[in-house]
Order: sequence, then structure tokens, then C-alpha cells
Amino acid sequence: MELNSVKGAAPDSPRTDTQVDAQVIVVGAGPTGLALACDLARRGVSVLVLERADRLFPGSRGKGIQPRTMEVLDDLGVIGEVLASGGPAPVSMAWRASGERLGPYDMFEPTQPTEAEPYAGRPWMLAQWRTQEILHARLHKLGGEVEFEADVRELTQDAGGVSVRLGDGRTVRGAYAVAADGGRSTVRTALGIRMKGETVDPAPALVADVRIRPRALDRDNWHLFPQTPGGLLALCPLPGTEDFQLMAQYADESATPDTSPEGVRQLIATRSHLAADDVTEVRWASDFRPRTALADSFRSGRVFLAGDAAHIHSPAGGQGLNTSVQDAYNLGWKLGQVLRHGADPALLDTYEAERRPLAAEMLGLSTRVHRGEQRRGAATQQLGLGYRGGPLSSGAAGVLVAGDRAPDGVLPDGSRLFDAYRGPHFTLLAVGGATGITPEAYGSAWLRTAQIPACEAYGDGIFLVRPDGYVAWAGSEVSPELPLILRQFGDALAATRRPGAVPTAGGCRSVRGR
Repeated sequence: MELNSVKGAAPDSPRTDTQVDAQVIVVGAGPTGLALACDLARRGVSVLVLERADRLFPGSRGKGIQPRTMEVLDDLGVIGEVLASGGPAPVSMAWRASGERLGPYDMFEPTQPTEAEPYAGRPWMLAQWRTQEILHARLHKLGGEVEFEADVRELTQDAGGVSVRLGDGRTVRGAYAVAADGGRSTVRTALGIRMKGETVDPAPALVADVRIRPRALDRDNWHLFPQTPGGLLALCPLPGTEDFQLMAQYADESATPDTSPEGVRQLIATRSHLAADDVTEVRWASDFRPRTALADSFRSGRVFLAGDAAHIHSPAGGQGLNTSVQDAYNLGWKLGQVLRHGADPALLDTYEAERRPLAAEMLGLSTRVHRGEQRRGAATQQLGLGYRGGPLSSGAAGVLVAGDRAPDGVLPDGSRLFDAYRGPHFTLLAVGGATGITPEAYGSAWLRTAQIPACEAYGDGIFLVRPDGYVAWAGSEVSPELPLILRQFGDALAATRRPGAVPTAGGCRSVRGR
């Protein structure tokens, strides 16, 4: 995609044009763009996804889904397909190139799921192409589509919206646009937003999807060949497929990886006990040099950056795709509140304020993992990330502080708190002796209420849970501050119960940890 220019970086304005092709235009149909489109579509926000390629990305590149992202996919309504299509990361098996097994090695620190963290544990292995297929199908079910072979040539913005001119001469218009077009984002470049970072490893690396004769290598382990002269070789079986993901590092900084099918076969044969003809198919291959980079800004006027367009990670630790999907999850509800529920557009300023610091933190984490300075464990699962002290976080109650992730919990009837939170709404939750949050007082099109007698993961108090599963406000009782807090998220609250509001339920079972 060759973008000629971006003009008129106008400040945000409450006014948007009524004549738009979609309220939000998303450039890029990777995991970030598709997750954002799904979130917007389920909120009733019209969205147009533009993808330059003629199909979805075919490779497995971002294969490890962390527990926090599993929670996001649960909320987006695709967790069943994700669980059916993938599997937990396998234990590694180290080898000599001669074929001698050196023994197992687990690169992940042991953690177990709890009722508060139902997906905690090993990353869920799912080829990126399959993640995209699942999200694309979900978008289609929600009434959205991706326009392929849509080459963006020019983007202009004014006080009323954003206009995007395509390679075929058409111009499409939206109230906002999101650049989710990857690490080499031409939208970001045309906006003039710089990226700063560092080279994590000066030597190149190669990643590919290959198929190997079943008797030549088992699919029970993540196979590592660490002692080869040319550099590390790793072959990870991809659950739900016949493929292995190949990752090869090069010791020679001046090396130029050969990504041709024959080159990939020879690489495997040189660094392992496998023969070249044991590799029956090379489905996709690419080379890169590990680096990190962070955009100076995640926004210019009505255009936002998300995913790799905003931050580039080393693949070590599996933080890139996961941080990117959570960018989409943060931005989606904010655009929805502005476009559908009358929130002040200033709410959109909090996207950069919340996401950029976390992206910087995850860049540092992935670099430490790459350099062997930190193991993959609780930090890489991203369950401990939050927005304490952020612009949308106020108060504390029980064992939680505003900005914390809202834990799950199992109710006596077998339902989960995540069931109450699932969907595009806010939830006002009273726990223990806290009262006074009746639907008549607080129910609306975007806010539901719930009350439970007790839950150890929360403690007594009242908690306003955002659509992305973080606590926006917490207090021991209803206070005059609460209506003011709510007002920044949308229009006036309805005076009657919203159909489908969550009823009062029994207490939460004992929860270990959070």
C-alpha cells in the first residue's frame, strides 16, 4: 500500500458527518483490525475493514494466545472455536543435530487456572491464520465484512470525519479511522508519527510453516536444536493442523535467510537430524530482524494507531499479538460510547493515555525474554496488567483498586461473573452488604446492574466494571461521585430496568488468588 498523503489532522470534534460509508474505517484485516471490527459491530457501530491483500494473512506468525487475550476472545463470543482449534503450549524437547535427545525443558513457569483467572496457565497455541479465520467468521455473523484488494492511496480528515481514497478511485468516508496495517504501517508513516526503539538482536531470523513426515518427528513436544553452528532451530507443532512452525535464528549478522521452499528444507536438514525430503511442504516463510519500536503517539486527530502499527515486539514471550488485540479491546468500547451513547469525544483521548504505557511495558518484557533475562510466566500472561492511576480509574473497595482487572468468580448456580460482564455494556456490581444500585436508579442501554452477597476476589463494595473488564470506579457505598463518573461514559441513565439486566445472584464461591 502506497499512501500519498494525509491532510488536515483536525482536532476531534463532537460533530460528525451524517453521510458516511461507515462510522469507523479500519485499515488492515489482521488480528487487531478484525478484533476491533467485531467489537464495534456488536455495539451497533458500522465498520468498514479495508485489506490490501486478496485474502487473510496465511502464516502462523503470532501463535501464542495469552490468558488475558483468551478472556477477550471469550467476551467477543469466539472462545468455543478458539478452544476447539488450538491446544496448550507443549513442553520443549532439546536435541543435538545428530538426533540425540538432550531431554525436556519447560520454557514456561508453572501456573494454574483459578476461579478468578479461568484461563491462567500455558499460552494457547493457535496459528495466527486460524485466529483470523475465527474472527473473520464472527465479524460476518455480526453483519460486517472485509473488503479485500482495497489499496488505500490517500487519507484526509477534517472536523467532520475521515475520507479514504482507494486505488480504484473510490473514496470512502467515516467518522474515525484506525490504522491496524502492521509494523510497516503506511498510514502511520503518512501521518508523520515516528517510532523509536532498538535492535533486540542484530542477526536475522526466519519463520515458516512446514509439514514434516509423521514418522520423522513427533508432535508431542516443541523441538529445539540449540547447539547447531548456524544458530538455534525450533519446530513447534501447531494444534489443529498438520503444520509445524519453524523458527530459526542466525549466528551470522550478515546472513541473508533463504525463504524459498528449497532453502527452508536445506536449513532444517543442516541444523537437525531430519532430511530435506522429510519436509513435505513449505506453506509460508518470512525473515526478519528482531527489534522493538514504539510510536510517539497513538493518535492524530480522528485517526488512531493500533497493534503493530503502534508498537513492534520481538516474538519472544508472545506479547505482540496479545498486546495488539487488547489495543482493539480498549479502543472499541470507547468509540462505541462516543458514537452510540453520547459520550464526550474527549473519552477517546484516554486510549493513548492507557495503552501506550502498557505497550512500552510489554516491549521491555519481550526484550528481556528474548535476551534470556526473564522466563515466561505470570508477567507474560498479562493478567496483572491494569490502569491504576489512569484517567478513567477512581476509588478503591474491598481488595480491588480502580484500574484493576475485574476477576471472574463462580456463583452457586454455576454461572460466572464473566457471564454477567460478557457483552458491550458496563456492569455496576454490588458485593456483600453494599446496596443502592437498583436497575431503576442506574439501568440504561449501556449499563447493567448486579448484586451478590459475597465474593472473595472482590471483597465488600460497589464496582463499576468497564466493557473491557477493568474496574473504572470502586467505593464502599454509593456516593455523589458515582453519577459524575457515569456521565463521562454516556448519555443520561434510564429510569427503568433494561431488558436482560443481570438479576441478583447468590454469593461467589471461594476464589484463590486474583
